[in-house]
Amino acid sequence: MCVCNTRPVMRSIHLGAHASLSTMGFTIFQAAELPFVPRDETDPRSVARLSDALAESRANVWRYPPGAQGKRHRDLGQEEVFVVLDGTLTVDLGEPPERHEVPRGGIVVVERGTILQLRNAGDDEVVLFIYGAPPEQGKSEFLDPVP
Repeated sequence: MCVCNTRPVMRSIHLGAHASLSTMGFTIFQAAELPFVPRDETDPRSVARLSDALAESRANVWRYPPGAQGKRHRDLGQEEVFVVLDGTLTVDLGEPPERHEVPRGGIVVVERGTILQLRNAGDDEVVLFIYGAPPEQGKSEFLDPVP
């Protein structure tokens, strides 16, 4: 992981005769250096957690090997954005579930309370950037998976 700056930097912004100070903080992650870790012992997915660099939202990069799937759930705490970085994502949305294939470069925006399940139904790995706000955890309702 390449972290280029993790502390606030003060900079002066000149506005004619007036000057003000602003604070900016940032972290740069290089894709080839992301620290992927297994989700858990029974889950084939792995995750690179970016959320530690954020205060008001959550973001992670996920790897889904062929056949991997997430839990079907309804997130009651946050809205989410899914960006397919590589492969083709299969996502089941709503009730009854409606299946969608989302290729590389595709984006899925899901409102709070929408039932969804992510899966890799293809033969190649799927890599996803997942962003959620606000940074709520533990406010999901889990449902039976879609076959």
